[in-house]
Amino acid sequence: MRDCPRLFISPAHTDPMEAEGQIDLAPGQAHYLGTVMRQQAGAEVEVFNARDGAWRGEIAHLRRDRCSIRLVEQSRPPAPTAGLRLLFAPLKRDATETVIRMGTELGVTRFCPVVTERTNTHRLNAARLESIACEAAEQCERLDVPGIDPLLPLPEVLSQWPADVALFAALERTGRQATPPAPRVGDGVLIGPEGGFSPREHDMLRRLAFVRPLSLGPLVLRADTAAAAALALVGAGLDAVCGTGL
Repeated sequence: MRDCPRLFISPAHTDPMEAEGQIDLAPGQAHYLGTVMRQQAGAEVEVFNARDGAWRGEIAHLRRDRCSIRLVEQSRPPAPTAGLRLLFAPLKRDATETVIRMGTELGVTRFCPVVTERTNTHRLNAARLESIACEAAEQCERLDVPGIDPLLPLPEVLSQWPADVALFAALERTGRQATPPAPRVGDGVLIGPEGGFSPREHDMLRRLAFVRPLSLGPLVLRADTAAAAALALVGAGLDAVCGTGL
């Protein structure tokens, strides 16, 4: 099954999956299978979502933008991704898309874009980012697709942050490394914009008890690189606690 195409099936648009059931794909997915992947009737595919897990299926009918999949058997039961939330300041288009792609592969459960004092991008193409997250989930073999929140000011997000949930903030040149307590599923990672957080934001973050300053080393990283580095660093601690990868 690892060599066959994987397709995310939104549980909002289909009944629960069961053996010998049939799923009609969206036109874009049908086009992908027939034109891009050059699949034909009888070929194996894997369909998945967080509600139903992963299912092995066969293409029952495929023509242009129409395709139906016959479900054969469940290959993986439902299992939520044991990951982190990522708060990040939107970057230039390609860099933001990279953050979404890498974050999905590294197990982010929810993306929370925030506006900081030095944020240069104040608009996001939500549909485009959701599509990228879906494609990344299909490629990395996770069962769920992370959600993407609306863009909000950082102070507003922090004011609503639960006091018992840790937020690991990548504060450049902080000289401090967050260690205790160990990260937990549902904790957050915060990455700033190009140019980093402003002095006022640094002060605000250090005053919050749930914020844990996180050092990413002596070098100054691009914001998209910093997101991947922070997720890998905190995720390694989460892996040790949970016994599962991001």
